[in-house]
Amino acid sequence: MDVPTYVVGDVHGHRDELAEALRVNKLVDEAGDWCGGEARLWFLGDFVDRGPDGVGVIDLVMRLQEQAGEGSGRVESLLGNHEILLLGMYHFGAAEVPSDFGPRSFARSWHINGGRLTDQDALTDDHVEWLSTRPLVAHAEGHLLLHSDTLEYLDWGDSEDEINATVHEILAGDDLASWWDVWRRMTTRYAFRGEHGPAAADLLLAQLGGERIVHGHSVIADQLGIDPSGVEGPYLYAGGKVLGIDGGLFVGGPCLVVPLPYEPED
Repeated sequence: MDVPTYVVGDVHGHRDELAEALRVNKLVDEAGDWCGGEARLWFLGDFVDRGPDGVGVIDLVMRLQEQAGEGSGRVESLLGNHEILLLGMYHFGAAEVPSDFGPRSFARSWHINGGRLTDQDALTDDHVEWLSTRPLVAHAEGHLLLHSDTLEYLDWGDSEDEINATVHEILAGDDLASWWDVWRRMTTRYAFRGEHGPAAADLLLAQLGGERIVHGHSVIADQLGIDPSGVEGPYLYAGGKVLGIDGGLFVGGPCLVVPLPYEPED
């Protein structure tokens, strides 16, 4: 029997909405504890910023990972660009990034992009260590899982393992310019839109493997040009090669818990 597998996009500090969406999908119980059995649950990053309780989201995911692992379930997560921003702010603060493009710092970008002091104040060494060792690329049920809809991942390597190892080495160090480069690359988007989108998706899938790309990062409502409240499900595009799952929770959209493989309704 196939093991149920789900993916969740950008939560951005909306812990209660996440818990409710997981409860509706019978992955957590009324107390917010894991009840998903042998299910696989993947988060695609951006737990923090813009919403009220980013560290609360991290705590929930870490707890569910531990609870699921006590049985036959599995809860995993990718690094999003806002985790890089959170960690960069934690490590480097207002230190100026070497740049020919004017003043840049993690503190400035963190503030501009919805950073919350309550998240920084609540960060512990355990949070920092856990976040710093999350992968950027993974595979599940024949799908290539990414946070960002970008080809920039290939700058760090030619395989899932090489990309993850390269970035983990950067995050284990204290080179501000290298950290900033990870943040900058992870903010890029829309590689799979338009007439050249399917070819870009094919390129990435051929290099890293998988039958379909699944990503967060780019809000579905922005992709479709609609109000976030009108988002009803994930966005399958680029000739069916790419699935966007960021419902835009922080702007009033839904917290999508998407089963894999995803089959659109007729």
